[in-house]
Amino acid sequence: MDENSEVILLGTFGSSYCKRVELALKLKGIPFAYVEEDLKNKSDLLLRSNPVHQKVPVLLHDSRPICESLLILEYIEEYWSNAPKLLPEDPYTRSRIRFWADFYDQKVKLATYLVLQTKGKDQDKAREDLVELLRVFEEGIQRDFPTKSPFFNGENLSFLGIVVGASACNYQAFEEAIGKISDRERNASFFSWVDELKAHPFMSENLPPHDKLVAKMKAKFFRTPKV
Repeated sequence: MDENSEVILLGTFGSSYCKRVELALKLKGIPFAYVEEDLKNKSDLLLRSNPVHQKVPVLLHDSRPICESLLILEYIEEYWSNAPKLLPEDPYTRSRIRFWADFYDQKVKLATYLVLQTKGKDQDKAREDLVELLRVFEEGIQRDFPTKSPFFNGENLSFLGIVVGASACNYQAFEEAIGKISDRERNASFFSWVDELKAHPFMSENLPPHDKLVAKMKAKFFRTPKV
């Protein structure tokens, strides 16, 4: 490991995927430069670094690009193997954490976007689907990790804590901007975990400013159509 290697994060404000990478780098104590990308006018550096998807986040490590947030988190954990650890040593436990991180991205987050992008009866159905997926997530976490929270590694945030917390800890900003997304009472366990994550000093210090995030979400989902 070269402690003097150059690390650059290409990201954009309000992106939970980018926030994950930022949290992991800061938690590990890895110095890095942050470059804010305008996704309406993507830089040549971003297009060269991620020519397939042309999106953020991208981690540049000594000019070598790593793309996709979950893969970047694993790269950070493997390359900078110092404490605090994001993943446990036990291979099976690591595999379960990876499974639920992928479930959260591929099922829960996609269902959340459907709630944000639909209206009327379609939105009601999307909201019910989200409640059910969160129930599956809750039951899976309780079954696979009955004695120890997978969201924390001791006093530090873990891999899964970063994945979930980077987006879910902003749910109040999303609901202020857009309206009710899910049902706190029907997914009580999930929201209790989120509240615990949000109360963690490291997470609370690094979340995006509430008002600025609300303004961005309103601008994104309530754009005035061009005439």
